[in-house]
Amino acid sequence: MQDPLQFRGVLGKFATGVTVVTAGRDVPRGMTVNAFTSVSLRPPMILVCVQRSSAMHQTILSSDVFAVSVLSAEQAWIARYFASRSRERGEREFAPVEWVPGRHAGVRLIANAVAWMECRVAAVYDGGDHSIVLGSVLSIHRNHVAEPLLFYCGDFLR
Repeated sequence: MQDPLQFRGVLGKFATGVTVVTAGRDVPRGMTVNAFTSVSLRPPMILVCVQRSSAMHQTILSSDVFAVSVLSAEQAWIARYFASRSRERGEREFAPVEWVPGRHAGVRLIANAVAWMECRVAAVYDGGDHSIVLGSVLSIHRNHVAEPLLFYCGDFLR
């Protein structure tokens, strides 16, 4: 069996984009996620991996819809904010962040992000301590932002 810290260090050598996943219409929630990828073009599908013990996990499963905002290089503070366990929860969770309402899923989208996707849960698979949430894409939008935010070796990069 591999040492979890060593395994995490090896995985950190793979650069990823950074997203904020949002869900919950009545009680909105957000969470920084870099375990995100495209799955299919026809039909359009993506996946995100969500820790089973997180509040976001239950919110996504109970609401059946979620959104993914791909963050820009200028939005590292938003990634840190939604990764922090000390942030406010509920309606106040989004107070410091500029957001826009999603037209299809009805969840919050991070304003000025590189891109957005609103999704309906298509399937949920076991992924150890995470669930792999497959989303059918309901709507998309991209902005003309020059640089995405990247995550590499435990830090945010341009």
